[in-house]
Amino acid sequence: MSRRGGLVVWMVWGWLLSPACLPAAWGQLETWPLPSAPDYGPALYDGAPRDLENRAIPRQSGDVTFPADDPPSGTRYPAAVPFASAPVPCSDPYQWQLLPDGLLYKSYLASGREPRFATQWVYMRDHGWVWDVALGGRVGLLRYGTTDEIYPEGFQIDLEGAVFPRMDLEVNHDRDLMAVDFRVGVPWTVRQGPWEGKLAYYHISSHLGDELMVAYPLTTRINYVRDCVVLGVALRPHADLRLYTEAGWAFNTDGGAQPWEFQFGIDYSPAGPSGLCGAPFFAVNGHLREEVDYGGGLTVQTGWQWSSRTGHLFRAGMQYFNGMSDQRQFFANHEELIGMGIWYDY
Repeated sequence: MSRRGGLVVWMVWGWLLSPACLPAAWGQLETWPLPSAPDYGPALYDGAPRDLENRAIPRQSGDVTFPADDPPSGTRYPAAVPFASAPVPCSDPYQWQLLPDGLLYKSYLASGREPRFATQWVYMRDHGWVWDVALGGRVGLLRYGTTDEIYPEGFQIDLEGAVFPRMDLEVNHDRDLMAVDFRVGVPWTVRQGPWEGKLAYYHISSHLGDELMVAYPLTTRINYVRDCVVLGVALRPHADLRLYTEAGWAFNTDGGAQPWEFQFGIDYSPAGPSGLCGAPFFAVNGHLREEVDYGGGLTVQTGWQWSSRTGHLFRAGMQYFNGMSDQRQFFANHEELIGMGIWYDY
């Protein structure tokens, strides 16, 4: 099977298998309450009269007449039923905020070149163990919007940056630096109800590791560069579920990079503070790039997560990648990686 055919098979497999991997997660979808609809438990009537002056007058509503007498002591009324729903538009007034808490358009969980703190120990077929690291993050600079901690709305400008080194963990290499990618960008983001949007600029460049050049003198370094404009859209049909897609066009390229790239995927990540017990997460990302004839890579992640009230997210779990390398010095090489990792997002 060709590489492209194999990539398509893995993408179809990932999408079809995802419901089977999350029985616990789907259970949470049916019981997650919105902050505006808490469950206070059954209401117990204590027998005290509710209206001493008018209790003899029957109360009517349409075709239904309610008895004037109070119900027997001990009568229980049904409590509010928790339900699953998409985020609803917030009624809080918009205001200017410098260095706001949280993000309106969060990084894709399974994307390999999103700014975050992360470390992954993965086994590469036909090579051995490698150590992929991400050192960076994304923060808000200025927002005109609400102050809600879990689902803020409005317009926001962010700043992002990250370094993505790869080290060789095989015995003969002793954590030699193989390559490192650098990324910096400025996203303009918006959120309204279940919809999120992003218009961003980012620069990425790639550099070959010194130790690898010493170990393999015939290896040729490429000057891979992309200056790219990105348009992204995301939808939350449920507060815990996010579907997204984006297109990027590079107006400046070098080293084999080509203008167009596309991303799409799904993130299941329970919203709100998780407490000490945490919750399961699951993510799938597809990344297609013109420079590899619109092939690309498929990433699948699953594991356990812990989240704070302001959206900080710590995850630990397993990762599988199949496709053309995310490490841009090796962008024309096919890789199959499987292993474990930890990820932290602001």
